[in-house]
Amino acid sequence: SGRVFYKKPFRLWSKSKGVAASFNATFVLNIKNQTNPGGEGLTFLLAANNTVPENSEGQWLGVVSPSTNGSSQANVVAVEFDTRKSFPEDLDDNHVGLDVNSIYSHKQVSLTEYGFNLSAGIDATVRVQYDGKNMTLGVSMNLSTGTGEYIPVMSIPLNLSDHLPETVFVGFSASTGYRAVVGMDHSFSSCCFKRYWGLLYLLRKHREQPEDAYPRIEDQIKGSSVAPRKFQLKQLRKATGNFNPKNKLGKGGFGTVYKGVLADKDVAVKRVSKDSTQGKQEFIAEVTTIGSLHHKNLVKLIGWCYERQELLLVYEFMPNGSLDKFLFGDEKLTVEEPTLSWERRHLIVYGVAQALDYLHNGCEKRVLHRDIKSSNIMLDSDFNARLGDFGLARTIQQGGKTHHSTKEIAGTPGYMAPETFLIGRATVETDVYAFGVLVLEVVCGRKPGNQNEQNDYNNGIVCGIWELHRRERILDAVDSRLAGEFQKEGTERMLVLGLACCHPNPHHRPSMRTVLQVLTGEAPLPPVPTERPACVWPATPPSFKQATDKSLIGSQLCPFTELTGR
Repeated sequence: SGRVFYKKPFRLWSKSKGVAASFNATFVLNIKNQTNPGGEGLTFLLAANNTVPENSEGQWLGVVSPSTNGSSQANVVAVEFDTRKSFPEDLDDNHVGLDVNSIYSHKQVSLTEYGFNLSAGIDATVRVQYDGKNMTLGVSMNLSTGTGEYIPVMSIPLNLSDHLPETVFVGFSASTGYRAVVGMDHSFSSCCFKRYWGLLYLLRKHREQPEDAYPRIEDQIKGSSVAPRKFQLKQLRKATGNFNPKNKLGKGGFGTVYKGVLADKDVAVKRVSKDSTQGKQEFIAEVTTIGSLHHKNLVKLIGWCYERQELLLVYEFMPNGSLDKFLFGDEKLTVEEPTLSWERRHLIVYGVAQALDYLHNGCEKRVLHRDIKSSNIMLDSDFNARLGDFGLARTIQQGGKTHHSTKEIAGTPGYMAPETFLIGRATVETDVYAFGVLVLEVVCGRKPGNQNEQNDYNNGIVCGIWELHRRERILDAVDSRLAGEFQKEGTERMLVLGLACCHPNPHHRPSMRTVLQVLTGEAPLPPVPTERPACVWPATPPSFKQATDKSLIGSQLCPFTELTGR
């Protein structure tokens, strides 16, 4: 057996700084058996020292010896490319495995299912990647003879600092036992085997000056005259107890929210998920959009941070959390009044309506929220509604000359208007539709149901309540937890208003200005047919439009091409 290492040791992590390095290792692998049966295989190796363990030949692959196998004293982590089934624990004679202080792999993946044979004498480009921030090790392979896509083979959570010292040697190990294996390109000899190594490329991401994943993000934010305060990462780490899980308030498609304390004041810190497909765009949208908005029914953005590839947003803290927890229950929720009274529900709906009317009609540039739902409605200490999560929000000009294009349909299934799936456009009318669904779930205390491209119109809560409306039993939909303690006339008006907002023809939906007038009794209910109308496209426009209602003019965004739910 033998080992070959990169000439300089690699600083893997730092206890004093509390950080871990990330790295990529790319190499070409070509194994050709010189005997029948063939050899044992080889590994990509991280080790505490560069010496070869005694008695590590054959099935031990130069990784460990029989005496150190399974012991923390081994101080090795290896990605093995095993060409023989030498142990009962081995998956087969053609697999990739992750070895941690043991030759018995922590995880194994057979390459046979990918149609590739390690011992076939064919080039395979291997990429081993470690994310020090998320502590994840991944292995991907380009299994074609020419250029091609890398196929993810393995991804596993792994904290290397639990198994290896701060400084390690990086390279390869292999053994032949009584059989020989030959690789390719550059010759290398050690002990009793001969190996030809391919290309080895190690890229270290310096912890002191990490590669900037979003090089222009600060320019885009600073270019906005309304950008809020910028915080330092160390401030927010301290405020949240280094993002202690005990301070976790919730998690969504955009990221995880933690409770923190800044200047003796409670705040909510959103840590943008690295898995978010549009993390940068959502982050910038939040900072540049909500930073310019000032309304009592909007969650206030206090500041932001972009440092060490971390995207963070700081909001005012909402003591009562999000509305969905009160409507649908949460085992962690502890409040004196678990059931929202009718009066509070009415005020919540009215507060959200005020926020949306401000976004559509009260700003210099109209704002489309595009993700109205109960989990994005926050409640302050007095249960006043605050609309939040502007990660999908976009601004448009009132005159309709400015459009925003994107490749994805934005929104959450269950709240998306039927025309969204047909033409892929976001408008004020689609915001109104989502608001209508919200109204129905607030009154009924039930979730809206699911939507997809094949069944986009059959929204469960809308269909069910419209059927009750047809049968003149619409009050049967009211949340049973209210135990009949609600105003029948006002509740019926709100349910019918919700249906009006969910009309399948966007031209027949009321504006948010009209919605506010209905909620205050200043305007009559919009006409709502007894039976749910069919969804027809192109939608038939009304014969006339009130000249004073300008909230539906020039509001469309350009088409989308893909559906992404949040």
